Amino acid sequence: MTVIIRDFRPETSDLAAMVRFRRTTLPYNLTTAASVADNVASVPAEAHSRFLVAEDSTTGEIVGALQARLHHTSTEPGHASCIPVVLPDRRGQGIGSALRRAGEEHLAALGATTLHAWTLDARSAAYAEKLGYAPAHSMHYQRLDLVDRVLPQPPPLPEGLTLISAARLGDDPRPLYDADAEATEDEPNSVPVVVEPYEEWLVSVWNKPVLDHGLTTLAVTDDGTVASFSLAHTDGETRYLSGMTGTRRDFRGLGLAKAAKHDSLVRARAAGYREAFTSNDDVNGPMLAINKWFGYEHGNTEVEYVRTVD
Repeated sequence: MTVIIRDFRPETSDLAAMVRFRRTTLPYNLTTAASVADNVASVPAEAHSRFLVAEDSTTGEIVGALQARLHHTSTEPGHASCIPVVLPDRRGQGIGSALRRAGEEHLAALGATTLHAWTLDARSAAYAEKLGYAPAHSMHYQRLDLVDRVLPQPPPLPEGLTLISAARLGDDPRPLYDADAEATEDEPNSVPVVVEPYEEWLVSVWNKPVLDHGLTTLAVTDDGTVASFSLAHTDGETRYLSGMTGTRRDFRGLGLAKAAKHDSLVRARAAGYREAFTSNDDVNGPMLAINKWFGYEHGNTEVEYVRTVD
């Protein structure tokens, strides 16, 4: 068996093959053909991103994939991601190593000094440690049954706040951007970053093909300020994913995140979605508690590993 390491070609049959690959290897994420194509096309040029695949030369199957890119918004230069993923039944054949070497060569030429990678299980974690990577933090992936699970009732909204759909923002989503930017500043992150400008946010968040404006819920004040929000990503079929749930600092402790997410989940269920997924950093205690309150069940934990390039 020979494996060919080459660039991903989204305009070919690679697109459908990558959807199958990602749904197999990353079951707690949400993957569609449109989202895969967008993930390639929308990466800023400053990231110098390269998408690689490992192709079985006999069958033409994509058996591994990797994205190597710079963290261009980092306040510390040199941070980069290099994350190989391989089909479960093709691991242990050197495919991940071949992808990693190609990715690291690409990043080395760009001056990367700190490499970040995510491990899916103990086996890949042991491999990362063998290469000199050290664990940084964990991300917990969770699932909620939208068919049979009875959702708890959130606390009542404080006076002066209303729940609306993000579709109501029309062509001016800046109030949501302002709230998202503030919440993102307080998100745990192993890479120190600056908040992306509004025009980049439109591409990376608002115009993402999986973002469902109608199912995204905002808690707004009488003057139109977005106090809290819960972004809804969907595959247009049965799967719903929480893209981000956040609350501005002056409105925290009022139960707004519960209220916004509850509203979005209820409407997603009514729209026919059967499964809801979410993920939280291990130090994000408030959101882990909220998701436990909703009834989300743990599915998988991924660990980020970091290595300094000599």
